[in-house]
Amino acid sequence: MAITSTTKALPVLPLDDEVVLPGMVVPLDLNDNDARAAIDAARLDPDAGEHPELLLVPRPDGKYAGYGTLAVIEQVGRLRGGQPVAVVRGTGRAKIGRGTTGPGAALWVEAEIRPVAASTARARELAEAYRETAVKILQHRGAFQVVDVIRQIQDPSALADSAGYAPYLTLEQKLTLLETTDVEARLELIGEWARTALSELEVTETIRKDVDESLEKQQRQFMLRRQQEAIRKELAELDGRPADEQDDYRARVEAAGLPEKVREAALKEVDKLEHGSEQNPETSWIRTWLDTVLDLPWNERSEDAYDLPGARAVLDADHAGLADVKERIVEYLAVRKRREERGLTAVGGRRSGAVLALVGPPGVGKTSLGESVARAMGRSFVRVALGGVRDEAEIRGHRRTYVGALPGRIVRAIKEAGTMNPVVLLDEVDKVGSDFRGDPAAALLEVLDPAQNHTFRDHYLDVDLDLSDVVFLATANVLESIPGPLLDRMELVRLDGYTEQEKVVIARDHLLPRQLERAGLNEQEAEIDESALRRLAAEYTREAGVRDLERSLARVLRKAAAKTAVGELELPVRVTAENLPDFLGHPRHTPESAERTTVPGVATGLAVTGAGGEVLFVEASLADPETGSTGVTLTGQLGEVMKESAQIALSYLRSHGAELELPVGDLKDRGVHVHVPAGAVPKDGPSAGVTMVTALGSLLSGRPVRAEVAMTGEVSLTGRVLPIGGVKQKLLAAQRAGAKVVLLPQRNEPDLDEVPAEVREALEIHLVSDVRDVLELALAPAHAPSPVTVG
Repeated sequence: MAITSTTKALPVLPLDDEVVLPGMVVPLDLNDNDARAAIDAARLDPDAGEHPELLLVPRPDGKYAGYGTLAVIEQVGRLRGGQPVAVVRGTGRAKIGRGTTGPGAALWVEAEIRPVAASTARARELAEAYRETAVKILQHRGAFQVVDVIRQIQDPSALADSAGYAPYLTLEQKLTLLETTDVEARLELIGEWARTALSELEVTETIRKDVDESLEKQQRQFMLRRQQEAIRKELAELDGRPADEQDDYRARVEAAGLPEKVREAALKEVDKLEHGSEQNPETSWIRTWLDTVLDLPWNERSEDAYDLPGARAVLDADHAGLADVKERIVEYLAVRKRREERGLTAVGGRRSGAVLALVGPPGVGKTSLGESVARAMGRSFVRVALGGVRDEAEIRGHRRTYVGALPGRIVRAIKEAGTMNPVVLLDEVDKVGSDFRGDPAAALLEVLDPAQNHTFRDHYLDVDLDLSDVVFLATANVLESIPGPLLDRMELVRLDGYTEQEKVVIARDHLLPRQLERAGLNEQEAEIDESALRRLAAEYTREAGVRDLERSLARVLRKAAAKTAVGELELPVRVTAENLPDFLGHPRHTPESAERTTVPGVATGLAVTGAGGEVLFVEASLADPETGSTGVTLTGQLGEVMKESAQIALSYLRSHGAELELPVGDLKDRGVHVHVPAGAVPKDGPSAGVTMVTALGSLLSGRPVRAEVAMTGEVSLTGRVLPIGGVKQKLLAAQRAGAKVVLLPQRNEPDLDEVPAEVREALEIHLVSDVRDVLELALAPAHAPSPVTVG
């Protein structure tokens, strides 16, 4: 038999923040006007019995729901605080119809009361499943009294509606239950929601237990450590040490923000320290190691200055010339800026550091350039002096098993800089030696390898240290003494020396102001004009750098200060090219090629030493047949390669004398002597080959070498002129020595791009590929009078 719906006119009590389901008993605050009006209207209804009825309608977001709950007023009264309330009980569902009229000020509607359908087997099955889940949820919450109530509810519909009390249901979910009249559908919904809530409760409970266990363990550790600290304090006082000497290393390690693996290693050492005895000598070693690790700037990095014109301006203000290295630094900053903009600062664990080798003679500004580069980039600067270092542990550190072990110089440099991306200057890397203590140059291989130094491991620290963001600048005077594998890891930048004009600019803008201050003078009291500076650079100093020039300036200013002090001069003092000898005496360096090459058998060559480019003279002579001397004599501390060059030169002339119109036939009876002054200076290398051929050709032909000609190049047995190195330094030396014409191998033509334009313009450069061209250009014309007759 079907159960039909009935329709009633009922006053509406709107609920803004809750949903009441059938079977629920709830108190309603009558301070609300709508609630009071609905209660009053229900009580005024003439058809109302002992328990007046009304309709509880949810009103979420200000809109009435389509269903409401039929409720009876159980009681109206006041709470202990005096607030008026009404207790209502839900009895069924009702679908809201059209509005109607009724007594009181409340809203009246016609409500279709929906009957409760008879329970089915499926409904009872779903009710049992939901009951089990609900009981588990209540047990998790500790609501054991409510468990008994749930177990006593047998009606599936009433059991589903009891979920209205569940705190895990949202307002929308409760409204859905109210609007779902089908019991089975309602049980399926609440069953699914209950299972979800139970799963969340179980996860929360598991997390809570884990947290409780962890907290309990931490509390035990905390209490034990507090007790341990108290014991240590007592022991410290008994030992006569201050009680606060014991530092809390664990707290310092936790607060330091160390990389994960470094933090793990540090905490292991802290555990050893906490469990060890104060009398154990290892305790002091652990403290020193922890202090070293904590003092390193693991997370500190300087912000690079990406103002490229500003960086170039800083470099130009500090150093004149040196365009190659300035361009390289600006390129580095430009690439770094682009990587920063694209988020590529650290790719594969490697950052964009740089390793440059600044190679050049002394005094060209390699060391001071490092400070300038750091200032241009906005980074910290640290100098590591490697000259004379012979112990590998100086680079990598000592292992902690040794007494007095310390980290290496690289780690100490990072600590001193205070950041992980400083500019580190490895000064005099070519002066590193090796002995039984190891090879420091081999230890530098990892430091200077961009592919490895992001995991550099110092023997003392024994943890990975990231050096991939460091800009390394290595300085050296001579390339030959740097091991090949080490040189291969660095980008080579040559600083071959300054031109005379650059020296004048450096002296005027940098050296003179500094020396004026050191001499206690100012620009108004002492003036050295540009002509004096030019003469100082040309005649009083002959070097690739500017150290002698600065010393000469200091000497001039000291002389000026002394002469004014004794009354020989009056301030202001003006030094010119004319009165410069009054302060420094006669010039020490004057062009001597004209004097040395007035006789046949002397040629002017060009060489490179550790001090830069130099001019050397090759002298040749023939012994008189009556002396009985034959063969070849070589003097001047020549190396094996240079001796071979002399033999090759002589062999070439012997085999090609006829076509060169040289009297080589009588060489079998006369000894040949080749000398290269200065005799006290060791010399080696193949680049003097053409100079030796020219000296011997001049001697045999009786034609002197042109005084304004200097030359360099290796010679082969067939007369080919082979390329050599150090072109820029040699041309600078030729200009300093007063040469006007320079002979270079043809294959060295690309090297001329590195030579300053003013030097190329000052010299007449001939590119030669055959010895015949050399002799033709270098020897004076055949009709020129010869002061010495040969043969």
